[in-house]
Amino acid sequence: MHIAIAGNIGSGKTTLTGLLAKHYGWNAHYENADDNPYLNDFYEDMQHWSFNLQVYFLNDRYGQIQAIRDSGLDVVQDRTIYEDAYIFAANLHEMGLMSMRDYRTYRSLFDKLTAFIQHPDLLIYLKASVPTLVRQIQKRGRTYESGIRLDYLGKLNDRYEKWINSYISGKILIINVDEIHFDEKPEDLHNIINRIDAQIHGLF
Repeated sequence: MHIAIAGNIGSGKTTLTGLLAKHYGWNAHYENADDNPYLNDFYEDMQHWSFNLQVYFLNDRYGQIQAIRDSGLDVVQDRTIYEDAYIFAANLHEMGLMSMRDYRTYRSLFDKLTAFIQHPDLLIYLKASVPTLVRQIQKRGRTYESGIRLDYLGKLNDRYEKWINSYISGKILIINVDEIHFDEKPEDLHNIINRIDAQIHGLF
């Protein structure tokens, strides 16, 4: 079983990944954002470093997916490879922060790599408004995230909605983080687990 958790920056992906891995006894695969050598530079100069950042994430995510499939274990994954292309790279290009040349090169590489991988068995999308994202970003206090612009988060949210509404590659579960506080309320986490069980076991 491969469950992947998608969502904007600050939506709670890492937290939910850990909680679900603990509950089900599955392996957790986390996004290595803090280890990305381009991240600090990117937030200081998005236009200059956008291509480098996205290629690094693409390469790292592809390796992670290969490891998941090769392991044969049940896994909960923090963020998907598809978000890199459909959300972040596309948004950077639309905002003029990634050139057409770089974007075409990136998408060509993405298309070639993803032709060899399978979609997750269940995609969980953490939907959150910009105020919620900002509150949770501030709460975790990562220095490199302090300069994230509100319009950037808003544009990412728009991209997420478009992608999720057109997602037909497998089962999907949408969780409204504005209303469900799984990190603080055990009953909210229990509700999510029940919904996941219904999806993976084919219950109604």
